[in-house]
Amino acid sequence: MPPDATSDAPAPFRERLRIVIFEADTRAGKAFDVALLISIGLSILAVMLESVPEINTEHAALLRRAEWGFTALFSLEYALRLYSVPQPLRYARSFFGVVDLLSILPSFISLFLPGAQSMLVIRSLRLLRVFRVFKLARFLGEANILLTAMRASQHKIGVFLGTLSIMIVILGTLMFLVEDKATGFTSIPQSMYWAIVTMTTVGYGDIVPQTVTGQLLASVVMMTGYAIIAIPTGIVTAEIVAAARGPITTRTCAHCVSEGHAADALYCKDCGESLTGE
Repeated sequence: MPPDATSDAPAPFRERLRIVIFEADTRAGKAFDVALLISIGLSILAVMLESVPEINTEHAALLRRAEWGFTALFSLEYALRLYSVPQPLRYARSFFGVVDLLSILPSFISLFLPGAQSMLVIRSLRLLRVFRVFKLARFLGEANILLTAMRASQHKIGVFLGTLSIMIVILGTLMFLVEDKATGFTSIPQSMYWAIVTMTTVGYGDIVPQTVTGQLLASVVMMTGYAIIAIPTGIVTAEIVAAARGPITTRTCAHCVSEGHAADALYCKDCGESLTGE
């Protein structure tokens, strides 16, 4: 916006509310997020205490009221988040939008399905906001770089997983043919399960080949497992190096609610909308 008489006019209430709720670069925004994190921590503590029989017996009513109090608070916060952004549905479909919704649903589900309130511990995912609240830009930047790298490598990893699936089918079928059913290889799917456990180097040991041929094949699968572990790691590492960039802030795009833009960015890195309001 060009500097003129109107540039000093206060921002609309909806825009000011968005800055407070979604950004931590202002005093009000940081205070809001700190209060939110404390509330999340206390709500999780209440859920945990409710699962302790001795405490629940004596303070069930108090814990239940606290649970509904936090649910009401987070429901209001979720509604304000939807109200303050230009595209509410886009925020609702984002990672934090889904987490925010899931953090209040269990309380309402518990009205029809007793015990569902225990799933309120999903609120702990909301504590991920601590990275932006306390201006831990380095950690926020690394998280964004990792996310960008994962997105960039999804097609390569998809090809890798497809190839790995074919190998598991072949190896499982071979093991089914060479091993006796009495040893646990009763079907091709069961043998494929053994191939997955062995190739990933987990090795439960619930199914073990007994024949010499089966043991030789198992050895090949084990060695192959060690060899392929490095493949997805290498793919993601290469993308991380490519995605590395300069310092970022907690600036949030008002259009798509994407956060973590560079300090001198003029446009959103995801949707291309202006970050300056022009």
